[in-house]
Amino acid sequence: MATGAPVRIQEVARRAKVSSATVSRVLANKPHVRDELKERVLRVVQDMGYEPNRVARSLRVQRSSVIGLIISDVRNTFFQQLARAVEDIAYQNGYAVFLCNSDEDPEKESLYVNVLRAERVAGVIMSPTRETTKACKALLTAGIPAVAIDRSVLGTTLDSVITDNSEAAYKLVSHLIKQGHKRIGAVFSDLGITTGRERFEGHKRALREAGLPLDETLVKTGLPMDEDGYRLTKSLLESTPRPTALFTGSKLLTYGALHAIYDSSLMIPADIALASFDKLDWMPSLPSMSYAEQPAYDLGKAAMQLLLNRFETPSRAAQKIVLESTIHFDSSYKPTVADPP
Repeated sequence: MATGAPVRIQEVARRAKVSSATVSRVLANKPHVRDELKERVLRVVQDMGYEPNRVARSLRVQRSSVIGLIISDVRNTFFQQLARAVEDIAYQNGYAVFLCNSDEDPEKESLYVNVLRAERVAGVIMSPTRETTKACKALLTAGIPAVAIDRSVLGTTLDSVITDNSEAAYKLVSHLIKQGHKRIGAVFSDLGITTGRERFEGHKRALREAGLPLDETLVKTGLPMDEDGYRLTKSLLESTPRPTALFTGSKLLTYGALHAIYDSSLMIPADIALASFDKLDWMPSLPSMSYAEQPAYDLGKAAMQLLLNRFETPSRAAQKIVLESTIHFDSSYKPTVADPP
């Protein structure tokens, strides 16, 4: 291991018997380098303890080696898996990831965007707080490549990776209807967030195709947080007559809904059926319920790849990738639900 003055790239090149340009290409994971050369260079880099001067490299290529990732809440394991995928692909391609939590707060989101702009990051992947967020437009105005993940942004030519929210919600609510439920409560994220609105659209389509009216008193919206899930579900359970089934539009809303159901001394599925958007972390210990499992890791992987593609081809047309969720239907309990009085 080298000590004293930092090892220079020219010294690595001499020891590996290659050019400095070849060393740079290997360290940047560029294509068209023979495996034998790559292995030799990496072995010398390790032996000599060479550390690339990332600041100098950024000035030469006018691009940082840092990616900004803005998500709504790192406590949500959906975003944990998503972030892990972004970090995995970023690291494989010579980038580090700067993680930010917006907490569904547009002002906090804008603050982080301004920080990332000031730090001249290479690009940003973000789950926007609103579909018309100014933060994404600020990134594009600053010339920083950005990818919207999990949620879409209207009015921008932005790369995006999402799941088919409407179709998954439609399948879950249709399943509740087939079980005999007609009075179905629903708790969604704010409809100004595209995931909330799209899942609401799927809910409405299932009711419409079954010939059931939309009772707006049974639809509640709020922030995708467990506190709102609890509060909104409590209000539905206190209605008369109360719903015989509940559809929750996000993981954290479902956590809150479960606590509200148990605090109301109700049992799932005997007293109320539950269908959830996204798999819960402690699913094996839960009673029977249906749920949509989103491909969180694949979302993050696809988003990071879109960003890398944008680096290589800045002028290409914006691309939208839509992934499918896996639907898990509860078939262990088929109630005969009486119509509410």
